[in-house]
Parts: sequence; structure tokens; C-alpha cells
Amino acid sequence: MTVIGWIILGLLAGAIAKLLLPGRDPGGLIGTTLIGIAGAFLGGWISSRWFDHPVSKNFYDGTTWAAAIGGSLVLLIGYRLLFGNSRN
Repeated sequence: MTVIGWIILGLLAGAIAKLLLPGRDPGGLIGTTLIGIAGAFLGGWISSRWFDHPVSKNFYDGTTWAAAIGGSLVLLIGYRLLFGNSRN
């Protein structure tokens, strides 16, 4: 899959991660979108590096989608923990 494919996958994975974790994000739509793209790359890297399951070259592979969404969720949770608004 090309870099453009990963970016598109990241956009979609970020949207799915946002649906799974509703609420206000400090970065808004643009921040969530960038986190989705970075999460797709992170999820693919983790999948191929530590789980010995290289991501498929096929855009419609379920494992590739799971890795991208998982990476997006991890980054979104971390982003909320680091930059979330305090409720004082």
C-alpha cells in the first residue's frame, strides 16, 4: 500500500476511533484527523514489528484496518491524557 493509501486509511481510522471515543478533543477535527493518520502508521509498524504480522498490501485487509484503528485509539487516548482540558 502506498503512502497515500495509508493517509486515506488513517483518515478513516481516525474517524472510527473518534466514534469509539466520543467527547471533546483538545485539537478538534484537524487534530483528530492528524492523530488518525499517525495512528495508522503506528499501528502498522507495531503490527509488523512486535506481532510478526506484516500489514497487507491490500487496502481491504481486516488486520490492516484493526492495526490502524488500534494505533489511532492509542494515540487519541494518549493525546487526551496529555492535552485534555482540566475540569477544575
